[in-house]
Amino acid sequence: MNNFGQVKVTVILALLVLMPLTACAENNSRDRKGPQGPPPEAIQACEGKQEGDAVSFKGRRGETLNATCSMVKEQLVAVPEGHGSRE
Repeated sequence: MNNFGQVKVTVILALLVLMPLTACAENNSRDRKGPQGPPPEAIQACEGKQEGDAVSFKGRRGETLNATCSMVKEQLVAVPEGHGSRE
């Protein structure tokens, strides 16, 4: 095999090794671009309420969520049952 053939094989092997790594990095960056903070419905559900009040609101998939108004990052937000607040 001549030098050109060896270079081609080396480049192809390098690409095969690097491709899965770039896919993992791309997936991780997408995960961080998801919804930031509580959904608007969770904030609206607690408007005019006090901390500890029980409320319900429609979730992202259209389901009805039973929740409790809690302070999360200095904002009153409906936290669904079974979900801890993430301060």
